[in-house]
Amino acid sequence: MSSAEFDAIAAAPGRVNLLGEHTDYNDGFVLPVAITQRTRVAMRRNGTDSFSLHALELREAVHFSFQSAPTEHFASYVYGCLALAKEQGAEVPGLDIEVSSEVPMGVGLSSSAALEVATLRCLRTLLGLRMDDVLIAQLAQRAEIEFAHVRCGIMDQMASSLASTDRALLIDTRSLERRDVPLPQGSAVLVLDSGVPRTLAGSGYNQRRSECEAAARQLGVKSLRDVRRLEDIEALGDELLRRRARHVFTENARVLQAVESRDAAAFGQLMNASHASLRDDYEVSTPELDFLVSLLQAQEGVFGARLTGAGFGGACVALCAKDALHEVAGEVLAQYMAKGYDGRQLVP
Repeated sequence: MSSAEFDAIAAAPGRVNLLGEHTDYNDGFVLPVAITQRTRVAMRRNGTDSFSLHALELREAVHFSFQSAPTEHFASYVYGCLALAKEQGAEVPGLDIEVSSEVPMGVGLSSSAALEVATLRCLRTLLGLRMDDVLIAQLAQRAEIEFAHVRCGIMDQMASSLASTDRALLIDTRSLERRDVPLPQGSAVLVLDSGVPRTLAGSGYNQRRSECEAAARQLGVKSLRDVRRLEDIEALGDELLRRRARHVFTENARVLQAVESRDAAAFGQLMNASHASLRDDYEVSTPELDFLVSLLQAQEGVFGARLTGAGFGGACVALCAKDALHEVAGEVLAQYMAKGYDGRQLVP
């Protein structure tokens, strides 16, 4: 991707979530960190009123216009960003658009949010738009909901737009207040792919969101963020809704505990508890994810580990001793693959 060939180029990172899973669409707290892998989007005016989109890694080219939306799913993210920029008052010309990405797809590292944020950043540069990073995240979230039809919270887009790779970002997803949180001293983040495609992530994600909304209605609150006592949740008559709400309540508490902790071991224990909650109360884990997490948790150099992302497959995140990170990755992957699974290291 040469800058000489295009009028504007922009990039945005993927993210890994350390704590706060499935809390963002419940107006709760999340703690993501950006990863080094990025998605790059380049644009040039083409003198027409239509768009040509070329995704290098997918080896796909798509042509569409505002009057004729693309049918290809990956293109819907880009189309949504273009349409929402136009809705904001931007005069969006016909464009040739090229996308190149290092962010692994389908493993829970927010490749879609990186694409959306990079697209909006590129439009901002190309057209001189007055959009700050929070508005970019909000438009990116709308693009995913309204055009890709995934009822996501705003964590992924906020992380891609605002997070850095060396500090976590605490986000209150209701107010969008945020602050940087240093990682515990001497620790580093490791991400391993379970090799299990997230085949149920879309449908399961939307189902969990609906269940949370039903639980909130039964509890008489706007969202599960507003529940003040665990006892109220335990009194719910519907056992499934009780478990879903219990995960959200306890996960919010874990995030708030973690940001006040400077101790890696204590932080790791919160990650371990998060995985158990996601496995048992939220039911978004898989046997492969559970096995990979158990291998990580058994390592002396690991403080804690859990699945990350929506679940139903994808990746695990571990907080490791910095000087043991590569040894841990090699040992765990060797044990995992010895059982016939296909894992790989994604971060760092």
